[in-house]
Amino acid sequence: MSPLPEGLKHPAPPPGFMPKLWTPGDWNAFFGFGTNILVNLLTLTGLLKFVLKMPDDLIFNRILPATGLMLCLSTCYYAWLAYRLSKETGRHDVCALPSGISVPHMFVVVFVVMGPIARDHGPVKAWEAGLTWVFIQSFVLMLGGFVGPIIRRITPRAALLGTLAGVAVTFISMRPALEMFSDPIIGITCFAIILASWFGGIKYGKVPAGLVAILVGSAIAWVSTLSGGTIGGLTVKALADSVTGFGFHLPVPAFAHAFGGFEFLGVILVTAIPFGIYDLVEALDNVESAAAAGDSFPTTRVLTADGAVSLVGCLMGNPFINAVYIGHPGWKSMGGRIGYSAATGMMVIVLAWLGILPLLLAAVPKVAIFPILLYIGMLIGSQAFGETPRRHGPAIVLALVPHMAHWAITLIKGALAAGGIVVATLDKAAMDALIAKMKNEGVLYHGLHVLGDGAVLGGLVLGAIGVFVIDRKWINAAAFAAAGAVFTFFGLMHGEQIGFAVTPGVAIAYMAVAVVLYACSYLAAPATAGAIPEPAHAHDEEEEPHELAAAAK
Repeated sequence: MSPLPEGLKHPAPPPGFMPKLWTPGDWNAFFGFGTNILVNLLTLTGLLKFVLKMPDDLIFNRILPATGLMLCLSTCYYAWLAYRLSKETGRHDVCALPSGISVPHMFVVVFVVMGPIARDHGPVKAWEAGLTWVFIQSFVLMLGGFVGPIIRRITPRAALLGTLAGVAVTFISMRPALEMFSDPIIGITCFAIILASWFGGIKYGKVPAGLVAILVGSAIAWVSTLSGGTIGGLTVKALADSVTGFGFHLPVPAFAHAFGGFEFLGVILVTAIPFGIYDLVEALDNVESAAAAGDSFPTTRVLTADGAVSLVGCLMGNPFINAVYIGHPGWKSMGGRIGYSAATGMMVIVLAWLGILPLLLAAVPKVAIFPILLYIGMLIGSQAFGETPRRHGPAIVLALVPHMAHWAITLIKGALAAGGIVVATLDKAAMDALIAKMKNEGVLYHGLHVLGDGAVLGGLVLGAIGVFVIDRKWINAAAFAAAGAVFTFFGLMHGEQIGFAVTPGVAIAYMAVAVVLYACSYLAAPATAGAIPEPAHAHDEEEEPHELAAAAK
């Protein structure tokens, strides 16, 4: 069915028409979508428990009940939007938009925002920073309906996806890969199962590949445990202890905690605003995808709902943003309509509020989940190259560089801490001496620090400059360089914290770059200004999205 342009009225439905709340196809969509949400919840719980080292009481009594509430509100709201659209159009084939925790942002808030704060200030402060991160992003989404199209027009897609790929390659992909090769019997086996299906197209009947990988990994771990081995790290005692958490765990307001994270505003702003914008762009794309499949939902209501639901979640203790998922046409094609979305929300409430998730976590080895994270990192990283013109490849690589520096700094600080040297506690003289010693060994700590601080925004600005230089849009490139100078001056990038003249030398350098690029707009010959050198395969410039990304979607 052809989509109806937003703002036009649908034909009147037949008299007495009532939408069907459940159809046989909703079972298929519920199983697939519900499993997807469950895997994300297990992944989220594993990140909180094993990466951030948060106590079980905070995870299972505060965070997960609030997450369950947010997911239930989201899925039920989109079921209601589908019901409303079905009633207005007199159609029984309307499919609700899928929604849930934004997976890329789940990793960003854990590894980039909460992780460093957890190491230096403890898990509660990290949780508060995550809440404030979502609080800010919620308003970015709600206001984004007005400014989103403008931002999307002025920022090259290669810059947006390039800085996201930087996070994907470093903080999302590397830790899971290292964990997998540390426990290869489960890790690599499960990774092969996922690769064969999500990239190779192999089907495991009607069972999603993610669930198959988790089941196989769990089976290997439990065979090892019951045989006296240690593969997978599961124990019968932990499984028995997990059932003690059964009971009602209702969400409790966390207003004070949500505002407590503002002390880390410098760390939060450099990621919350750019990724709020990314969420906004992705939501617009997914609404358009649903319209192309015949279901035209109001864009403003969708964007506002994502922000409002996320805001409710963070005020109740959930540090993860909600988002409309890609894949509406897929759920619709397998028969999903209205009921699958609401049913998934009810399932999440049961798991989170009755304390069943600890049982699942004790029964599933974490290394069986890490291949899914590596897959996500691979997909996000490849999309930056696959969904942008080939000529922008060098700009994407430029956007990756600050993230690599930030990742290296994180490893160095962790290694020093393991040796008893906590960087945050050193005075200037001791720090200068340590930096000098590292420089003698070829470790340019200061350069890594300056380049890596505020990597998300830094990667976006550098990527945008690279794109516009490649496209010979000198004034645009100069504008982003000038913006980089302002961001750097106030510490939003290339600085440890927000302030004035945080790294003045770098700010001056960006302004000098802006002047040079602006001058290039006059120096370029009129006949060639704006011309773009074509690659050897020019017909690939407007290529379709990368086939790997398309297959995964």
